Parts: sequence; structure tokens; C-alpha cells
Amino acid sequence: MSESIYVTVQADLKQKIYQGEFPNLKLPDERSLAEQYGVSRSSIKRALNVLVQQGVIFKKRGSGTFVNPLYLKNHAIFQHEGSNLGVSDSFRVDGKAPSIELLDFQVIPATTEQQQALFLNEGDFVYEIKRLRRLEGVPFMIERGYVPINVLPGLNRAIVSGSVYEYIEKTKHRTVTKSFMTIMAEPSNDEDQELLELTANEPVGIMEGIFFMDDGTPLEFSTMRLHYKYLRYNAFVSLDSE
Repeated sequence: MSESIYVTVQADLKQKIYQGEFPNLKLPDERSLAEQYGVSRSSIKRALNVLVQQGVIFKKRGSGTFVNPLYLKNHAIFQHEGSNLGVSDSFRVDGKAPSIELLDFQVIPATTEQQQALFLNEGDFVYEIKRLRRLEGVPFMIERGYVPINVLPGLNRAIVSGSVYEYIEKTKHRTVTKSFMTIMAEPSNDEDQELLELTANEPVGIMEGIFFMDDGTPLEFSTMRLHYKYLRYNAFVSLDSE
């Protein structure tokens, strides 16, 4: 089964879960799902296993596969689909993607912090990409990303006005498969208040991370400053007994 078909099946199942198509929270058995999608049971099993790892569903031995009710109640605005881990590219509300407003795009010398994060040398340069994301016209995130020029030469304003990660997949046939994220909050600054329409006493959420391509190369060091109402992050942790 091709990767594209597998991603389609997985995304379709998740969308049906969001839309409440399993009112009793129980999914059909693997055989029924395989017949429905016209694929093998092993392919269905693979898609379901990924959803289990994401905490969307759980399997109860002898009873079947069920939707995680807490996931439905608290599912984050960040919803990852497929192999590409572009966080800001994966925000959705009711399946709708945000619009992108490019605020600034320039080439700058990498700072010491960026050199350490992206494994660069002194004197190396990075693209600085500053964008504002809106959901149905409402601003919710200021994104600053730093991409090494020697890793991704040829970026221009047209490319960074859209999804850089989709550009990489389509033109370079590479994917972003790993990230190291830090999530925190702090008082909003003047720029946060202006761009995110916050008051002086409202906080801002911060997601900061390094994103790696499938060969282990660091692609981007990014800081995302979010309106606090949109900072919701879920983690599904397996507790293995010793």
C-alpha cells in the first residue's frame, strides 16, 4: 500500500471521529474497515496503530477499538497528519487551515543560539521568516523561523508565503520527521499585543522547537507566539511497569 493511500485512510478515519460518525465511540472491526476502504487488513492495522499512538483511539482486548472520549473533549488545535511535522502548517479548526501573512523575509548572519540549534558554523547565514497566522480572519500566532541557507538554498518570498515543508516534500522529496519542542508562557510584549490583539495584562503562549528532516539534518529553529486561548497541547504517554 502506498504511503499516500495510507495517509488518506488515517486522515479520513480521524475526520470521521471529529465529525461524530461513531456515536457509540466504537470503530468497526478491521475486516469491515478493510472492505470499506478497499485495502488489506494489514494496512488498516497500520493506520489504527498510529491513531493509538496519537491517543485518538484505544484497543480493548476482546471488545474492539474505541475512540478516546478525552481526546474528543480536549483535542488540540494542533493536529498532525502524515509524516511531515510542520507544527504551524498543521493547525486546524473544524478542518480549516489558517491563512498566512508574510511580515518579513530576509537573510541574516546566524546568531550563536541559531548556530547551536542548527549545527552551523560562525559566519553561516540563515533565512529569517516572520509570519502571522489567522484563523477565519482572527490573528492567533506570530511565527519566526530560521532556516540555514546551505540546507535549503533558493527560498524566496513566494515560497515562504506558503508551506515551506510542503515545498520540501514536493521539490526535494524530503520530509520533516522529528522535532524537539519546548512549550511555555510569559507576559505578552508590545508586539504580541498589537498583532494578536491582546491586552496588556494577557499572557502569550510560546512553542519553541528544532525541526529535523528524515536524514537527521536540522531544518528549522522556530519560535511560535500564540494567543493564550489557542495554546492547548495534548500528550499520550505510555506507562510501562518495570
